[in-house]
Amino acid sequence: MRRETLILEPGRAEKEYWRDLWRYRELFFMFAWRDIAARYKQTVVGVLWAVLQPLLTMIVMTLVFSNLAGLPSEGAAPYAIMVYAAMLPWQFFANSLSASGNSLVGNAPLISKVYFPRLVIPIASVITSFIDFLIAFSILIALMLIYQFWPSWRMMTLPIFTALAFLSALGPGLLLASINVKYRDFRYVIPFIIQFGLYISPIGFSTTVVREKLGETLFLFYALNPMVGVIDGFRWAILGGESTVYWPGLLISLTATITLLLIGIDRFKRAERTFADVI
Repeated sequence: MRRETLILEPGRAEKEYWRDLWRYRELFFMFAWRDIAARYKQTVVGVLWAVLQPLLTMIVMTLVFSNLAGLPSEGAAPYAIMVYAAMLPWQFFANSLSASGNSLVGNAPLISKVYFPRLVIPIASVITSFIDFLIAFSILIALMLIYQFWPSWRMMTLPIFTALAFLSALGPGLLLASINVKYRDFRYVIPFIIQFGLYISPIGFSTTVVREKLGETLFLFYALNPMVGVIDGFRWAILGGESTVYWPGLLISLTATITLLLIGIDRFKRAERTFADVI
């Protein structure tokens, strides 16, 4: 009887790598469902945690930037809705970056024993954060009802900017995940990156204010932060009316997002063959 030996190794040819990823596609949802169940198990308020964090942050930022600093909103939109329209993609980005950056270390026993494309794990972490995003979106609907502020046709473009937010989180997440496997102290760097990003992203204020302060040229450097374009796009889609998006800045953010994604994938694939040995 003829015997065949099947050798499974993550460092295969490019075509086989992506074919493997498609073959194991069910794992994306299995890992995501497992993470969701583990996150809210034995919690007091359950999925409300996905709502409380962006809601409370929105309230604080509205009080500080609108009531105390006197910064303007965009067009006729209530300041609270303008802030929450930015909090949605930012919270999605922050949760995704934190979860994907620590995802490989958190699944060390599985990685060291079973073969599957390791890229599944960080992507599943981003999918889990997307579920939280959908839950938090219900607060935006409630705010619109309270303020009687109705969206325009632009709301139909929101899935495009949501996909952009997904890619913005995935690129840096893959990069941090691959580094964190070898250098475990990077898990302390990830919260600092998220906190620093909160301060430099236009969440509590309009990008129009930033552009007026910095000028056109410096604003383009500011737009190298991928979340600048994402937040601008979310506000343009949700607020409608007089809300505008600075398209050169959005193009710069899109370029930064794609660049980070390609770097993240390349770094992840290069390091993947050693994950089981060093984790």
